[in-house]
Amino acid sequence: MLASALPVPVVGLVLLVASGNLLLPLRQVVTIEAKMASKRDFFQDPVVERLLMKHGFRVHITNMGSREIAKQDYEGYDVVFPSGQPASDLISRERARANRPVLLYRPFVSPIVLATYRDYAEVLTAEGVATRLPGTGGRTMYYTLDMRQFLDLAHGKRKGVQRDPEDGYRWDEIDTDDHVRNGNKILAQTSDICESNSAGTYLGLVAFVEHGNDAPDSEAEAEQLARRIKPLLVEQGLPSSERAETYLSPDGQSIAPVSVIYEHQFLAHQIGYAAEKGATDDERVLLYPSTRFVTEPQLVALTGDGARLGELVSEDRELQQRATELGFRTRNSAGGATSDDLTRFLTDRQIPVPTTSSDDTRAVLPSLPLLEKMIEIVGDCPDRTGGR
Repeated sequence: MLASALPVPVVGLVLLVASGNLLLPLRQVVTIEAKMASKRDFFQDPVVERLLMKHGFRVHITNMGSREIAKQDYEGYDVVFPSGQPASDLISRERARANRPVLLYRPFVSPIVLATYRDYAEVLTAEGVATRLPGTGGRTMYYTLDMRQFLDLAHGKRKGVQRDPEDGYRWDEIDTDDHVRNGNKILAQTSDICESNSAGTYLGLVAFVEHGNDAPDSEAEAEQLARRIKPLLVEQGLPSSERAETYLSPDGQSIAPVSVIYEHQFLAHQIGYAAEKGATDDERVLLYPSTRFVTEPQLVALTGDGARLGELVSEDRELQQRATELGFRTRNSAGGATSDDLTRFLTDRQIPVPTTSSDDTRAVLPSLPLLEKMIEIVGDCPDRTGGR
């Protein structure tokens, strides 16, 4: 009766004292200013936001492509999080020249993949260009893509027969069973190559294959190679996250049969789909290039608060677990190879686990200056250095 007669603020005070919370210091919430590309998927997750708030962090994100992050001014920011190592290297090199070193954190990885639809994957399988990977129950969701043969189709070469290299094959020309009914050229569509790490990395993969499984080592070689592969890369002007959104949309199949995205974007969709419907999305599948380059996203801490955030997301068990639940491959406690958490998580939910062959070729990207030159040539990129 006494409590009900008291004013509301006094009731709240009584409850705080009773719980002991009044004796705890009020936690100051630090707002982290961040520039991020596709890995903002993690930081914008509501569960992650709550976990960060528990530790006194709020992250305010400015969204832009990885290469755009590196090319534009980042003064006034605590962290930048491009989606791959080339952009991080650009930032680290620039800061080192200014005698302002950075701290780098690698909380998780997410391979570049080619996302497609089952009918298209099966057409490529019938052509001998793709191979089904073993699955756990039901039909497989994963295929290995022979990058050399895939690019040959774009060059007008099929099963050893070469026609005009300028006249690449189209889907309906190789689909003898009339499954896809698509007259577009056989290409993987990318995000804006001038801004996106996924597009730049795919350029590096294509260049590696086209250069005889080797990276160019001179400017003249790189320029010539860039001009040769330019027709094989389709720039749509979309950030990498929007490329994934297009692929996952109801109209995605008619817009882009094959899209370059990150593995975690596909797995996050399958995890959410399975939670809602009790089964996986059977029509969307992944092609893992036989020539692989594992992206190494690096959170670049520019301030002390940024370093605290980097340590937290790399070491906190709850945040690492949530990264797994969002489809990322987290690192083991020693900080080296990726852990088995994602495999266990997917297995527990009866979602097929992606596996790659140990025989796959590991691609090597060109040196940073040469990769930059190739990106500029292929993308006809404007100068966005802002005078830096």
